[in-house]
Amino acid sequence: MSLVNELGAGLDGIEQMRAMMAKGKRPGIAQSLDFQLIEVEPGMAVFAGVPGNHAYNPIGTIHGGYAATLLDSACGCAVHTKLSATQGYTTLELKVAYHKAMTRDTGLVKAVGNVVSIGRRVAFAEATLTDAAGRLYASATSTLLVFEKEA
Repeated sequence: MSLVNELGAGLDGIEQMRAMMAKGKRPGIAQSLDFQLIEVEPGMAVFAGVPGNHAYNPIGTIHGGYAATLLDSACGCAVHTKLSATQGYTTLELKVAYHKAMTRDTGLVKAVGNVVSIGRRVAFAEATLTDAAGRLYASATSTLLVFEKEA
């Protein structure tokens, strides 16, 4: 069973996101990489995490996949907030630009995702990943497929 289904049938996208936050639920990827959804509004989602040793790559910095995962989550959940109870989505494309390397000393980072546009079948979103001082570490644009879920 998916986390969204576990939260309750009949909830629209933003209600699902808010229920997940209220119940302290995190999907497996957020548990593995130790980040969480901290804010949602219609068309916007914010994730936060502290990159640490669990996300290091062999060259001594935080793996780019950590940033990409937070950015993908922010873009996807921003779109999720705009969906009806009968709709779902999946990422078709994610383009990430890395602006600055992260280390275990970077501290708290936030990925803020916003819907650029959403139609019946396709949505476009963008996100930025910044630290507490507002320094930009990565940014992303995303194309997402919107679909009707099967009953």
